[in-house]
Amino acid sequence: MPSLEERLDKAERMIKTPSFRQNKGLGNEVGYYVFDYPAEQELVVRERIEYLKAKNAKSTDGFELVVFDLYDIVIGILEQEGFMEQCFQFEKNKGMAHIVKAVGNLLQIDNDAGMIVQYIQERIPEETVIFITGIGKCYPLLRSHKVLNSLHQVIDRVPVVMFYPGKYDGQELVLFSKIKDDNYYRAFRLVD
Repeated sequence: MPSLEERLDKAERMIKTPSFRQNKGLGNEVGYYVFDYPAEQELVVRERIEYLKAKNAKSTDGFELVVFDLYDIVIGILEQEGFMEQCFQFEKNKGMAHIVKAVGNLLQIDNDAGMIVQYIQERIPEETVIFITGIGKCYPLLRSHKVLNSLHQVIDRVPVVMFYPGKYDGQELVLFSKIKDDNYYRAFRLVD
């Protein structure tokens, strides 16, 4: 079994190939990928993503690497809408299940015109590879399958890679080695 570093090296080589960015060999499927990794290796993965982003140059690589941290997006939207303090109070008074529902309703997570999808869609230049990060930081406020399902409805011209702190077997996601993310949209494993 390859090490995490070997898998990250392979992922870097893959995203640099023109065929990857053109969704070749996917049987007319949109290029949505999952890069799974052990949750305890989160900092290693974050560091590699920062490294890849820093060294990416559209003029030499032929694409722009755009990284969207879902946690940062959610917090930014809540702050912009003036709801952070209300969220703290709501969670304290009503509990986490209620805050998850309230934030989900605000963000319209199940809607392909929701705030997260709009945020991402407005920031995608041509010739891009999208990295989605922050899945573990968002749990339980945001579920990865809902984000990818919504994105799939509106983003179909560039590949999307979700970095997932858990296991993905090509059909099922398991977060933190025990929490199943059911009803997940079909995506390809980026590397084995």
